[in-house]
Amino acid sequence: MDREDDFDRGVKNRRAVLGDAWVDKSLGNANAFNADFQEFITRYAWNDVWGRPGLDHTTRRLLVLGMTMGLARWEEFELHCGAAIRSGIPLVKIQETLMQGAIYCGVPAANTAFKITGDLLRELGLLPGPAPLTPGSRVVTHQTFSTPQLKVALQGAGAPVVLSHALGLDLGMWDDLAASLAADHEVLRYDHRGHGGSAKPAGPYSMDELVDDAARLIREWGRGPVTWIGLSMGAMVGQGLAIRHPELVSKLVLANTTAIYPEAAQPGWAQRIATVQSQGMAAVAEMVVERYLHADFRAADPVATQAIRAAILRNDPVGYAASCAAVAGVAWQDRLSKIQCPTLVVSGARDAGAPPAMGQAIAERVAGARMEVIADASHLSVLETPAEFEALLRGFI
Repeated sequence: MDREDDFDRGVKNRRAVLGDAWVDKSLGNANAFNADFQEFITRYAWNDVWGRPGLDHTTRRLLVLGMTMGLARWEEFELHCGAAIRSGIPLVKIQETLMQGAIYCGVPAANTAFKITGDLLRELGLLPGPAPLTPGSRVVTHQTFSTPQLKVALQGAGAPVVLSHALGLDLGMWDDLAASLAADHEVLRYDHRGHGGSAKPAGPYSMDELVDDAARLIREWGRGPVTWIGLSMGAMVGQGLAIRHPELVSKLVLANTTAIYPEAAQPGWAQRIATVQSQGMAAVAEMVVERYLHADFRAADPVATQAIRAAILRNDPVGYAASCAAVAGVAWQDRLSKIQCPTLVVSGARDAGAPPAMGQAIAERVAGARMEVIADASHLSVLETPAEFEALLRGFI
């Protein structure tokens, strides 16, 4: 057919949302009693409403889940939830929709919705791994008593480890690694000032301020000296911590980082700060994603890529710009010889922002430092090559 009517257009939307099998069954099994109804909902609901331009299909799907949950229309909820999962809607978005429903639809409705969704995920082989809430396994979150307050997450038992995240992300960057290390370590993660759930004081920030935050965090925890594992900005803080507060660091892992940026890089940092201050995070998000994750990874794992993009977009522009100033001003190069603890430097062979030469420059100045390059990683090596990253860590610590 070379000409469509509203029914045809509605069928296209219906197929896109619910899948061919369901639509073929509904339309093919129509009879003289319900055919008019099937045509009515296809024209009205699936074309006139789902075809409106005001909301994207992901938002519409999530609204349907919330509304069918609130009305306890569980057959409709299961149909749309299964279709959303199969179409690749990120599980975190579905999870947050159900959590919101727990407040506005009630806990019993949320309990049923989580059970139905869990059963669907199990059938599809997509149910996430265990996250027990038993003592020693549960992730405990709190804020530092000292100010500016920092959001902290603790889990596990054993030798103390601190994980320190990259610019523009938060402690969630470490979720998988933290869960693994918690089997035999007590793991602390935190949001840097200006990020996530931590305070966002006026900037610009300095690298020394970020180091001071780390030092008071460890002292307040009372578990030092620690193994410090930092990536990018987190590794810059780790360098400063080992230089200025050596008594707090027993071992040091510096991933995808530098001790100093060349003068030629400063205009780029100034431009990024100005862009964020005037246009917000959306103006730089795609550029940051492309620097953090290489093209092959982005194509192979769009869900993880979207999660990083969403984390970047959640940043407060003021806090992000203030933190950019600290990163741009990092200058530990001439003081690296003061680091006395065992040190592992990890670089990604495909990292454009902190290439292996920057890591090598650090390793050459820290006595006894070990240098490792992950061939298929760019900047967020812990996300792109998690198994190899963890193997290097465990071999070191």
